[in-house]
Amino acid sequence: MSSISIIGLGNMAGALAGRALAGGNAVEIIGRDPAKAKELADTLDGATVGTPGAAPAGDVVVLAVPYAGAAAVVSEYGDALRGKVIIDITNPVAPDLQGFVTPDGSSGAQEIAKAAPASAHVVKAFNTLFSHVLAAGPAEGRPLDVFVAGDDTQAKARVSEFIESLGLRPMDAGELSMARALENVALLELGLMTHSIKHTDFSLGVTVLS
Repeated sequence: MSSISIIGLGNMAGALAGRALAGGNAVEIIGRDPAKAKELADTLDGATVGTPGAAPAGDVVVLAVPYAGAAAVVSEYGDALRGKVIIDITNPVAPDLQGFVTPDGSSGAQEIAKAAPASAHVVKAFNTLFSHVLAAGPAEGRPLDVFVAGDDTQAKARVSEFIESLGLRPMDAGELSMARALENVALLELGLMTHSIKHTDFSLGVTVLS
């Protein structure tokens, strides 16, 4: 199993932490507000609380903060993230839900990677799952699909192993440049939520036809 540090205190942080602990992983919660971090950890059986700005204890660091501040958070940690696998779960969607706030031709994950130490490896994952769907886990007897993109093969393998420990199915989508496609999937989900499904009790996945 893995040693995971989760930076962030929101719904996705809580959902990931809960599933990670249930899967036998060590989990550290890190947030700017130590009291809120402790409050979240207290709701989870076995999570520890880390120190903001200090080197995360986990070999895998989940960036579970809003995209607007994600690159800044990575820059603040700086060399404390050397050698870490950084999972970017953010979606850089514009407020009008019509596009992205990232530069043309880039993705949120690629912009975050620019702020990370050269020895860190950014992997895009979990950005296409709503937090309550993730927390609930497998649906109708089949695991949820988690799409993964990254440039480092070993880093993606570690993230895939972590995903499997949550009872979910990793689906390798290719190099980190594919993160833009995965962020478009999240945008598609928001469009479906707004115009047809009208709620967030759904997920997108792959059915392999024999």
